[in-house]
Amino acid sequence: MSNQPGGEPAAQLGLAEAAPVDDEAARQAAASKEAAENVMQAFGGVRGMIDMTLPGLVFIVTFNITHQVSAAAWAALGLSALFVVARLAKRETVQHAFSGVFGVAIGAWISMKTGKAENFYLPGLLWNVGYCIGLAVSALVRWPLIGVMLGPVTGEMFTWRKENPGRLAAYTKATWAWVVIMGIKPVILFPLYFTHNVNLLGWLKVALGIPPMLLAMYVTWQILLKAPPPIKAQLDEEPEQEPAAADRK
Repeated sequence: MSNQPGGEPAAQLGLAEAAPVDDEAARQAAASKEAAENVMQAFGGVRGMIDMTLPGLVFIVTFNITHQVSAAAWAALGLSALFVVARLAKRETVQHAFSGVFGVAIGAWISMKTGKAENFYLPGLLWNVGYCIGLAVSALVRWPLIGVMLGPVTGEMFTWRKENPGRLAAYTKATWAWVVIMGIKPVILFPLYFTHNVNLLGWLKVALGIPPMLLAMYVTWQILLKAPPPIKAQLDEEPEQEPAAADRK
């Protein structure tokens, strides 16, 4: 304890000033962690990845059993439709299930039309290429897609573009990470597509379905943990209602 006049009050004042700073740092860290944990939710979670991966597995398994493109295509399409029905029955979001069934339907149609099993995977490969290009372009024009997707989930909407440069930088970095990680799939799979090796293409397509997405989500989570907390968007306040006639009396 200090023997100087005012030593104890001064020490207490220092502690009082440090406490709000520590509280603010803790609050910002908690807000950043909460925003980072929304990454999985924005991309449909594990359930969404399964909905988009299993139909491809069913296709290659059925094709190996029946050696018929149409049977494999209908099996994959039926499973995708079953996922949508199950989500509707549970009143869950069907966004990722619908996107999955749409892609499977196109692949099934092309493969049955051409009679070539490898064409079942062509729409997915083209989508991967287009997705990576879209991510890269969005980062270059300072509208990174990861921020566009996560903004509504975190409640910040697009405040990160003008009001929160730290989060803009984080979303841009995360978007480039997705370009690199998700770009691995078409780099590996497109050469296999042109070899017409359906088995190797199909099994690798399944193997490269979930792991790259989980890695991209983990990297995004790590980036957002170190980013400034989101600035919540201010919604327009509802206009005040006129009091009822009985209240005006």
